[in-house]
Amino acid sequence: MDRQQRFARVILNGFYAYFAEFENITLAARTRFEQAQWPRMAEVSSRRIDIYKETVMETLSVARQIAGEQINDLGFWSATRSIYASLVQGKTNFEIAETFYNSIFNSHFGHRGIRNEYAFVFSPQGDVPPVDMGRVVNRYPVAGDPAGAFSRLLDDYAFNIPFEDRERDVASICAAIERHMTAHFDLGRDSVELQVLEHHFFRNKASYIVGRLYCDGDQMPFVLPVLHNDDPAQPAVYVDAFLFGSDQVSLLFSFTRSYFMVDASIPSQYVLFLQQLMPKKEISEIYSAIGHFRHGKTYFYRTSTRHIRSTEDRFIVAPGIKGMVMTVFTLPSYEYVFKIIKDRFTPPKEVTHQIVKDKYHLVKRWDRAGRMADTQEFNNLVFDASRFSDELMEELNTTCPSQIRVNGRALIIKHCYVERRMNPLNLYLQNATDDEVNEVMNDYGNAIKQLAAANIFPGDMLLKNFGVTRHGRVVFYDYDEIEPLLDCNFRRIPPPRDEMDEMSGQPWYSVGPKDIFPEEFRLFFSGNARAREAFDAQHADLYDADFWIRLQNKLREGFVEDFYPYPRRVRFSRPKEAA
Repeated sequence: MDRQQRFARVILNGFYAYFAEFENITLAARTRFEQAQWPRMAEVSSRRIDIYKETVMETLSVARQIAGEQINDLGFWSATRSIYASLVQGKTNFEIAETFYNSIFNSHFGHRGIRNEYAFVFSPQGDVPPVDMGRVVNRYPVAGDPAGAFSRLLDDYAFNIPFEDRERDVASICAAIERHMTAHFDLGRDSVELQVLEHHFFRNKASYIVGRLYCDGDQMPFVLPVLHNDDPAQPAVYVDAFLFGSDQVSLLFSFTRSYFMVDASIPSQYVLFLQQLMPKKEISEIYSAIGHFRHGKTYFYRTSTRHIRSTEDRFIVAPGIKGMVMTVFTLPSYEYVFKIIKDRFTPPKEVTHQIVKDKYHLVKRWDRAGRMADTQEFNNLVFDASRFSDELMEELNTTCPSQIRVNGRALIIKHCYVERRMNPLNLYLQNATDDEVNEVMNDYGNAIKQLAAANIFPGDMLLKNFGVTRHGRVVFYDYDEIEPLLDCNFRRIPPPRDEMDEMSGQPWYSVGPKDIFPEEFRLFFSGNARAREAFDAQHADLYDADFWIRLQNKLREGFVEDFYPYPRRVRFSRPKEAA
């Protein structure tokens, strides 16, 4: 076997090792759920993210020994790519394997010089394997008896601990269907059936059964959240809600949430089925949602490249108040923003480039609780310079000249983050009705509380650092000042000692680097009386240091919050003795 063959096989073996470890961690999620191992669930979720880079670097170390000096020869990589392409030809997960190869290439060359002849910028086999989704779908004929169909479904998706009351849960499901779905989906047709993905989706403290009602090409997506009763003496599970429709399912798979653990040995089977349930959801986001975030990045790059090539509008400075740390730009026809770390930060910011990068990495690994946007990180991203507006070019040259390079027609951005575009909360409030202000400020407060329950303190809680999604949900997206909540020292402002203290423009008390004074949070609403009034009416407890200290104590005791990716109003009622 020649050197190129060995080199290609080493990379493929590295991929197999990674995928096996990914699967091992994923498959154990069921047992962790049954045993209510919530802190462990969070720990291994982060671990599953880390193993990708670790395996890439281990594989690259062996590959370098095999290739020797040829590893710097792009002709060597071109030949190796052809060999690797033949090795993964027809594999059911070739797309993930090709992305792994790309990671090896980029790790060696520092994300420079990537071309389709050396790596898999585009796949010779297409974007998604031509798989049979039907092989991972269980079917349950309804035949005018939805209760019977859902009873059989719950039997098949049972755990090693019992249901609290399966008959009660089936009755709740059928009642929800009767209330909400009869106007949207005709259950009376003979060929109606439930089509359900064969394995549970696990995340945080919940398991989800994902499927659809289907008949003659018509569908109604649904999800059954299954929760643990957290009773050590009599552990049991129960169905918490019946979620239906693409929008509700899409919220479950939001880019603001942690990645699922689901036994999808052929990921594309699950991705394609889920994309049918959520036609507006990007396939790249679905790959990421089931844990294959690196291939989600590959898929995103491919679709963004195609979009940019097929359009003619120009990149512009993103609307909103300019940030102190990031320069942000966007393409009006595209639903994403590009964020570049500035060369110098506007006072009083005192972070460094590395600190900002570390914060973004923390968010990638943390439980985002449905309140922090996932991002894609890119190095040496190439654009057509002619597509950049004069205003944007001036902004880039002024704020981050070290991060850009022009080579002929190419504008190369050395490092940036890409995330979903949202309407900044401060801009949303400008045109909001009083009812919308009340609703969005309530959600803003909930976002802060849910981040805190996930052991995240946002730091800078200015309204401009939060966005509003198309579903009306408030999401945090400015990470340069986030800290683990347990690292913060929450204090009350001491009363002034005398009149001189009271009149002083400077604090009359000592302030440590980790000290937080919640009473000062009112300053985040300066200039917006409506927002301040709505927030105070619903979340004044956030001004009290005791609120934060109590939550810290709960976290130190091992408390893990329930983050429901659906409204509390849709939850089924349970007897008080079971709740």
